[in-house]
Amino acid sequence: MLILVRHGRTSANAAGLLQGRVDNELDEVGVQQAKQIAAALTRSDQRPDRIISSPLLRARQTAQATAELTGLDISIDERWAELDYGEWDGMPISEVQASDWQRWRADTGFAPPGGESLAQLNSRVSAACDELTAAAADRNVAVFTHVSPIKSAVRWTLGTADEISWHLHVSQAQITCIGFRGPIPRLTSYNDTSHLSR
Repeated sequence: MLILVRHGRTSANAAGLLQGRVDNELDEVGVQQAKQIAAALTRSDQRPDRIISSPLLRARQTAQATAELTGLDISIDERWAELDYGEWDGMPISEVQASDWQRWRADTGFAPPGGESLAQLNSRVSAACDELTAAAADRNVAVFTHVSPIKSAVRWTLGTADEISWHLHVSQAQITCIGFRGPIPRLTSYNDTSHLSR
């Protein structure tokens, strides 16, 4: 099973800022969420056999809580980093010009100034998912990542167009699971946050 975990909260998340490659640490709530994720993963059939993380600090800190409970090492994979928002990074969405935002939503090849397009993100995440298919078919591989890569991995699973990302919501500290029937990926659970209410 491929287990996709969104990192815990940061102060930028709490403030509603675009947070791509800005390397923020977890806030107090995020640290607690990381512990709740770790508890959920280690007491269920989702217990990881392998842990992979985005290189960004907020994902690594979230992964570390699970690594400590399982004794597993964390492998870093750059392909699971958040979308690069370029000059928009750290901005409130309300400060992005409406025309630029509309163009971004309409054109998957459009990138924020100095940033990355949705098409580029989907290319790197698809490659990462392809590479993990064999391992995740018979073991639990937990990937600690971000909103956009999780949306992209769901797109890869369902075989849909790039634009599906605009129709998905990914909650803070959620868990999404992708199972496999042979090499065929299947979305088995999506955006689960039940562990946060325990």
